[in-house]
Amino acid sequence: MKTVTIELPTMYGDHHVIEVRRILMAIPGVEEVYASSRFGIVEVEYDPEKVNDLEISIKLDEAGYLGEWSVPVETGNKIQNETGRKPFFRHTAIYETSRQVVSFSQATNAPGKPLWPCPGMGVIKPMEEE
Repeated sequence: MKTVTIELPTMYGDHHVIEVRRILMAIPGVEEVYASSRFGIVEVEYDPEKVNDLEISIKLDEAGYLGEWSVPVETGNKIQNETGRKPFFRHTAIYETSRQVVSFSQATNAPGKPLWPCPGMGVIKPMEEE
């Protein structure tokens, strides 16, 4: 058995740990998976005769876990950027009824895609009834 440790910058929550474990345990030859969203790493124990660390990395990259985690940057100025689109602005609101709860919203300029899933998590599909 061999062990490889891979950094996963976009694995930042428990829902990602579950998905990473599901992806890796489905690969023939993977024996054990330790994934930590706190440290952003996954440690995989595998049989080198059935799979190699490159194949493991490819699976994780296909699911979106090896890329850099990019977040739109707020400019703070109401100007047009180089592409002619309006820059991102986050709106903050505090309501008397919720007291110390702060909410944020942000309008994006993503055409036809108002929301996007976390890496490794697809769009929720309705279950087909039997």
